[in-house]
Formats: sequence, C-alpha cells, structure tokens
Amino acid sequence: MSDEIRRLRVEIQGAVQGVGFRPYIYRLAAELGLAGWVLNDSRGVFIEVEGPVSRLERFLERLPREIPPRARIYSLQAGWLDPVGYPRFEIRHSESEGEKTALVLPDIATCARCLVEILDPKDRRYRYPFTNCTDCGPRFTILEALPYDRPNTTMRRFRMCPTCQAEYENPLDRRFHAQPNACPECGPTLAFYARVSALEERGEDHPDFPQSIGEFGRVAMGEAALREAARALRAGQIVAVKGLGGFHLMVDARNEAAIARLRARKPRRDKPFALMAKDLAQVRTLCELAPEAEALLAGPEAPIVLLPRRADAPVAPNVAPDNPYLGVMLPYTPLHHLLLRELDFPVVATSGNLTDEPICTDEREAFQRLARVADAFLIHNRPIARHVDDSVMIVMDGEPRLLRRARGFAPLPILVNRPLPPILAVGGHLKNTIALSVGRQIFLSQHIGDLDTAEALGAFERVIFDFLRLYEAEPVAIAHDMHPDYISTIWAQRAAAGDLPQPLSSRAPLPLIPVQHHHAHLVACLAEHNVEGPALGITWDGTGYGLDGTIWGGEFLVGDAYGFHRVASLRPFRLPGGDAAIHAPCRVAFALLWELAGDMVIEWEDLAPVRALRPIERQVLARMIARGVNAPLTSSMGRLFDAVAALLDLRQEITFEGQAAMALEFAADPSETRAYPFPFCENPSGEPAQVLDWRPLLEAILKDLRRGVERERIAARFHNALIEGMITIAREIGEGRVALSGGCFQNRLLTERAARRIREGGFTVLIHRQVPPNDGGISLGQIRIAAAYLERFP
Repeated sequence: MSDEIRRLRVEIQGAVQGVGFRPYIYRLAAELGLAGWVLNDSRGVFIEVEGPVSRLERFLERLPREIPPRARIYSLQAGWLDPVGYPRFEIRHSESEGEKTALVLPDIATCARCLVEILDPKDRRYRYPFTNCTDCGPRFTILEALPYDRPNTTMRRFRMCPTCQAEYENPLDRRFHAQPNACPECGPTLAFYARVSALEERGEDHPDFPQSIGEFGRVAMGEAALREAARALRAGQIVAVKGLGGFHLMVDARNEAAIARLRARKPRRDKPFALMAKDLAQVRTLCELAPEAEALLAGPEAPIVLLPRRADAPVAPNVAPDNPYLGVMLPYTPLHHLLLRELDFPVVATSGNLTDEPICTDEREAFQRLARVADAFLIHNRPIARHVDDSVMIVMDGEPRLLRRARGFAPLPILVNRPLPPILAVGGHLKNTIALSVGRQIFLSQHIGDLDTAEALGAFERVIFDFLRLYEAEPVAIAHDMHPDYISTIWAQRAAAGDLPQPLSSRAPLPLIPVQHHHAHLVACLAEHNVEGPALGITWDGTGYGLDGTIWGGEFLVGDAYGFHRVASLRPFRLPGGDAAIHAPCRVAFALLWELAGDMVIEWEDLAPVRALRPIERQVLARMIARGVNAPLTSSMGRLFDAVAALLDLRQEITFEGQAAMALEFAADPSETRAYPFPFCENPSGEPAQVLDWRPLLEAILKDLRRGVERERIAARFHNALIEGMITIAREIGEGRVALSGGCFQNRLLTERAARRIREGGFTVLIHRQVPPNDGGISLGQIRIAAAYLERFP
C-alpha cells in the first residue's frame, strides 16, 4: 500500500512568503523524489506533490519541522487526491486572486551570512549597503501589494543584472525569489548632501540625486557618500540618515554640545534619545547586559532595548538625562553596519522628525521638514512604501515586553480562536496604532504616535488606507475610543458618515462601535494571551474617558470582550486646569493637598509643589478646585504618580508623557519593604462601590517628608502601597485571573513586584508581551470588543 502513487494537496498560512519557503519545499520534494508544484498566492502557500504514499507521508511529517528560520506556520491543511502524472517538481508563478490573508512579514535585520559578504573584500557585495537574502532585509517597508513579489515592491524600478537574476531564479540559491535582491551593479545607491554648495559634485546629474535640493548640495555618491557621512558625524554634525522605514537623526553620542544642538532643534528637551552601537562588545561598554537582553539585541527583530546604564558609560549625560537606563540597538541594515564600523563609536539614532510629527520617509520631504535640524543628509534611492519606527522593548518579569511595536514585529497578526468579521479599529489619541481583523487574524499596525499635528493625522490616515488596500478588506464596522475629542474618534465619525477620501467614502455608512478606554486595555491583554473568559483587569494609566463622563485611570474592572463591571477605582480628585495639570505635576499635588487641608495649603511653603506655584496661582487653583470650575474629576493613577513626584521635588513640570512617574520609579530604593496605608472603603458617590483611598497614603508621605525621611524610601513605600492595594482588591473580588494593563505598567518596579505578590496570593497574572501595555495596544482590544458586540447585535 505504501508504494501506491497518490497526490497530496497542502495549503499553508502563516509567515511563509519572502522567507525562502518555496525553495525549501522544492529541495524537500527533490530529496524525496516527488513531483508537483508550489506557489504563493494572496492567502499563503499552496503545494501539490505526488509520488508513493510512504514518501508523501515523510514529506508531510518533515515539512513543518524543517522550515526556514524566519518562517512561521499558523495553519496547515492537507488532503489526498488521485495522481495526475506530474513529470517533475516546479515552482510556479504567484497568483494574486482571492482573499488577502497572506502575512506581510516585518523587516528583518541583516543575517550573519550577508554580513560576512559585505565585510569580505573578495565578495562582489563587499561594502554594499543594500545586501539581503531570503533570511533578511526589507519586507513591510517596500511592499505595495500582495502577494509579496518584486513587481509589487518599491524594488521594481531596479532591473537585476544577469548575476543577480541568476541567483533570483535558482531554487538552490538563498537569494531565490529574494524580492529586494540587488548588487552594486544594479541596485540602489547612496548620496550625501551638505549645506556647502562649493563642494557639489561636478559630474553628470542623476535622476534620483540632483546636484542640489533646497539649500543642500550633493557632495558624494556611493562609497564616498558613506565616508562623508562618517566624517560629518566625527565632526559633531547632525546627519539625517535614510534607513529602512524612515530617517534617523544621528549624532556622536559622546558629544554633549552636538546633542544639545539636536535637542534644541528637534525640539526635545529631556526625553531620552536612543543609541545605536556597533556590536555587542560596544553595548557592554555602555550597559549591563544580561543574556535575555543580549538575545533581544542580536535577534532578527533588532529592537531598541532598555538596559541599565553603566556608571562609566562613554556617552554624554544629555543622551538620557536623569535616567538609569539607556535605549540601545544594534545595526540592522548593511548601511548601519558599515556606518557604525566606519565610526567605531556609538551614535544617537533618534527618529527623523520634529517632535509630535511622524518620521520622514521621502528624501524631498525630509529636506524640507528637517532642513533646520540636520546639518547633512545621507540618502538612498530605494523608495520606502510606509513609515516604520524602531520597536522598543524591555526585559520585565523575566520576559521580553514590547513598549513600542513597530519594525521587526508589525504587521504580524495576533491570532484569535475563531474567525471575526472584518472590523477596523482606530485606537486612541496617544501612541496610536490601528487594527484590522481578517478571519482569525488581527493585524496590528506599526506605531503611529500621538495624533496632535496635521502631519500625524496624515500618517494615521495613510496607515488605515494602506491596511485596507493591502488586505482588500471591507470593514463592517469601525471601533473607536469613547472620548469625543480624540482625533481618532472624530475621524471614525467622519468615516462612518462618508466624509472622507477613498477607500471608505464610496461604501455604505458604517456602524460605529464606541469602546471604553480601560475596557479596551483589559481585553487587549486577554486577547494576546488567547483568554476568552473574564478576568480582573487592573488598568492604570493617565487618562481615559469614563462611562460617567469623568477621567478614569485607576480602575479595577471585571470583564471580558462582552462587557465589564467597574468593581473599584482610585478615589477621585480634581485636576485644576484640566490638560494644563497633566503638564504640571505641582498642580496635581496642590489639588490633593487642598482636598486634605482646604485653603490652608496655600501657606504650606515647606512643600515643593506649593513653592513652585506663585501665591496668586495658588489662590486661583484653590478657587477652581472648590467650585469645580475647569477642574474635572479624575481617578487617574498616572496623575497620583505625578503628584507624589512633585511632593518629593522630583518634577514640578514635565516635557514628555510619563516623565514624573519615571523619576519616581527611578528614585525608589529597591531594598525598602515598608508600605504606606492605602485602604479601600465604600465610595461616597456610589459608583464604583469601593475606592482605594489615597488620603491616608498622602498623609503618611507628608509625615515622612516633615520628619526628613529620604525621598528614596518614600518613593519605594509609595510603590509598595500601590501593590498592597492591588492584592487587597484582588482578594476582595476573588477572580482567578488578574490582567495588568495601562501605561503605569511600563514601570518595571511596580509591575515585577505586583506580579510576584499577586501570584503569591494564588492568582494567575497576565502581562502584555506581544503588544504594549500603553495605548499602543488598545486597538487590539477595540477589535475584540466590537466583534463581541456584533455577535450579540448582528
């Protein structure tokens, strides 16, 4: 029976395009003496093989076990058919018909074999900045349509030379159907521009590289351009470098004056800059490097990893002011490898944009938007199809956690247990991402950012239309945050009304499904853990629009995708000046103090936040709080962090989100075990039934401050109090699963200690891994909640 000739048809979905999957199938079939074919289409990979049943069974057994390193199989379906007499095995041309469910792969860092080639003087790709193969290189940032074939990428303009074409057509070559395949003879090249017209190259003009763009003149091309960029960086200049998913602004990380110029021009007063180091050995001179973090840095995703800074790290203090961590990444393209080797010192590599704007991807746009920031530009002529920032990760609670999900991860989907209707979710206002459901896959976009500018809104729209076009999806609903003033909410309302450009305006009006912010946080955490049932969600952040119209942010919710009940929260207090208080922790501290002592607080000049306010300001704020005028109620845990940071005189004003809370975390003495009282009691307003009362906690902090207790101990006792509050509520509620979500759980000290204490209490703890705990993950929760709503109310 085992020698009977049969035909086997196999359909595979997953990360199977652009990773050398078809040549792998070709080699496996050839080794087993099987005939048939393999092809890509818009859904995945299809295979037909025929031969003796015993060999077909071996083929089916080995196929998932020996796949290429970057391939991932999410589903494999096989069926037996009668033979048709295939004469040989072949790789057929891709098909583009049918539903678009094939996975778009993220961009992949340069592999070891390609790196060896670009460093080998005898190799034809020696020092070529655009070397790649099926194991590495650009994917998402060059793709314009599915399936992933060269004519559907921005590489279609580069016609391969005979040698590259031979590699591309040889199933036994690792560059077989490597869509960005190129070499110095036929591929993209570099150009360097500086604000020095006298140094313009006098050779012939180039269609992609004119001799001048605005006030910048072309100085060099190719290899010489790379050397000029290195020279400029050594001289302390700011160089805008076109990379994989956009521009970086680079500067010598040792040069304090150059970094100060970059901060003034970007502008970015205090927020830490990311660094790029040449290799792991150089990283070790900067940071303490544990094995888990080393694996993250050197992995194919090559994210920025937050690492403990060494005291003697050879970088300027203004790289990351008052921060014990450095965000470090390794080179992830041949261009970055060559540039960092040319320099042999770490560089700042921050997003090529002005603060609150999206990263630049097009050189002409960059010359315009970054003309007052950069001193020079290193560009290339491979177009970027879409912007993708660098991902940011931290090792927390023993596992790698994403804080920003972008290059290396987006747009890989989150898989769910059953097919969902096509839904578009537009996320929140800060750290925005969007999501799209297609079958069992929820495709989460790359990080878009805060939607505070017209440029950011444009990037947000481009990502939405990009996803709808790539997957040819027709949403049946749009999910959005409940906050009426979020730009994403306003956009969703316009889209539903047909008041937008293509591709949504020609469709019938779409139903809108508003989703409460913290409910989305909870369900996002459940979704990525593939948990269907209810959990206690401890959802702590800075701002979220509550069902009662107040600002939530210190919430305990019991629920799942189908609904939630707010079982407890932080005792509410007022925010004098509303959004103004978010940028001034001294105002928040003053409001809490006023609720303890009334107008007496105006004279408490022994306290730092009171001193930070002029006497007239204190009187105005006191009236606002007393009358409830321009002083909305909030239960925000993020604002409580701000207030305590102000009381300890760590920050009275902030220049970026989370700055005060970070200072409080970094100040905490990890050896301190005492906790301040943080009782829960009945809520005087009735909803929710219980509140965690911050008043005894604050009174204890004031007592310690006036006794002269070190602020490091006070900061630690505050963190410990929050953790004890969590475990108290968890025991009171009794739900077996506890999900930690929201921006406050970017705090490593809080998260790790809370997870340990809650586990010790006998609970299962769910912490984000695949999506950020901050608002970068809520579009995932919005999809699942909207799908549950449509299931109940079709």
